[in-house]
Amino acid sequence: MKAWRLLLIAVSSLLLGGCLVSFDEPLPAGQTAPAALVGRWVSKDAWGQHLSLRIKRQGTDHYTAISTPAGQARDVVDFTVAGHGSRWYASARMPAQYGGQYALVGFELTDDGALVVYNLDVERIQQALQQHALNGATVETKDGEGVRVASDLPQVFAYLDDPANSDVFVEMARYTRAPSKR
Repeated sequence: MKAWRLLLIAVSSLLLGGCLVSFDEPLPAGQTAPAALVGRWVSKDAWGQHLSLRIKRQGTDHYTAISTPAGQARDVVDFTVAGHGSRWYASARMPAQYGGQYALVGFELTDDGALVVYNLDVERIQQALQQHALNGATVETKDGEGVRVASDLPQVFAYLDDPANSDVFVEMARYTRAPSKR
């Protein structure tokens, strides 16, 4: 599992299932994530395998996520964050075989201490392209059809912040805080 997939499903182990949404622009550095994002997280994937996720701060506005799926080598991905409207977003560069653009996921830290990561629904983004709410095109990746969004970030955030588009987000992973080691 490649490190950028970590960001796509749970800033950890998204298996793309053949489709993804990519962006021409990354989130600009400059914002600091909520302090509670940093630390160790655990979850289980769709097959019941244990996942370990560690998020570290790198400087004032960059982060590193280290994923350690059970029985596999750890993966590392660097990302930036942006709080916009009532949501938080993270983005990282994807590898060349997936277009080399940027992935964008939403995340929230719930009141009960969970880290929930949301991916964008490809079909809803395709509809947005057809309706000219966003600019971009359908693209083929090695895992299937995806969408490449060429709109600038203000236009993307205007679309994502619109309550009528709240169903564009799909929960991809839910993590709980890892027990502290004693």
